[in-house]
Amino acid sequence: MSAMKLIFALSFGIFAALASFAQPCADNAKQVKPAMDEQTAKTYHANLAVAREAYAKNPNVAEELIWYGRRMAYTGDYKEAIRIFTEGVKKFPSDARIYRHRGHRYITLRCFDDAIRDLETAAKLIKGKPDEVEQDGLPNARNIPTSTLQSNIWYHLGLAYYLKGDFEQAERAYNEAQKVSKNNDMLVATDYWHYMTLRRLGKKNEAERLLASLPKEIEVIENGDYLKLIRLNRGELKSEELLSTVQGGSSTLGSTSLGYGLGNYFLYNGNQEQAFAIFQKIVEGNQWASFGYLAAETESGRKPGK
Repeated sequence: MSAMKLIFALSFGIFAALASFAQPCADNAKQVKPAMDEQTAKTYHANLAVAREAYAKNPNVAEELIWYGRRMAYTGDYKEAIRIFTEGVKKFPSDARIYRHRGHRYITLRCFDDAIRDLETAAKLIKGKPDEVEQDGLPNARNIPTSTLQSNIWYHLGLAYYLKGDFEQAERAYNEAQKVSKNNDMLVATDYWHYMTLRRLGKKNEAERLLASLPKEIEVIENGDYLKLIRLNRGELKSEELLSTVQGGSSTLGSTSLGYGLGNYFLYNGNQEQAFAIFQKIVEGNQWASFGYLAAETESGRKPGK
């Protein structure tokens, strides 16, 4: 082994070892369980019981551990999900999927540095490897998966940097996400977060070119809100058409995504009062784990005068 390869191997080994331990941020983080009706809760816990049993029978199968952790997170026990994924990192230190999912749940708990560490590790582990479809734990209406391992790694890494306010690194991650966002749903979601990142960097012309590159007629399965926001920023929809959706309530996942994007639209166009009123409405809702809520929460923290 050459000296350079040895240095890389040792460095990566140390990096992975550090990533294998649950971070204090998660231990001390606030955790809010999702609001759900009784039947949904029963379904989630039944699925969790099946996943727990499958992992107990096959403790050396990474796939079973991953589903156990994912199912745990769907019930709202994000800290326990992180504990499961941490156990997975120790058992399967070269499996990018485990870092990807633990990184996602670090984002949920607002542990952005830990999320970045995991997702950067996952990005190194997938380098030069073929992509793979990621099965949905909460299937969409057509039961068609709309993302892949690699697109999810880069997408969540971009989000973690964005939420931290490191827009240069977010842009880097979204540039990589663009390369592996192959279906319409993932492309629309990636394009929109990439667009918002470029706007924060003052790259308005580049941001507009990005949105213009999407076809005017494009069909999506589950990312209709992002498509509406793209059309809003392309001038194809008026803000009044979307504002009623946000005013109607902030308790659905869709309204937090749509609401945050609409708030940003007002922010970009100089209406800070309207923007922060929308962000505040979102954080008064009950979608604590949704990306729109997380982003509105960080914006409220950046509000001038706070």
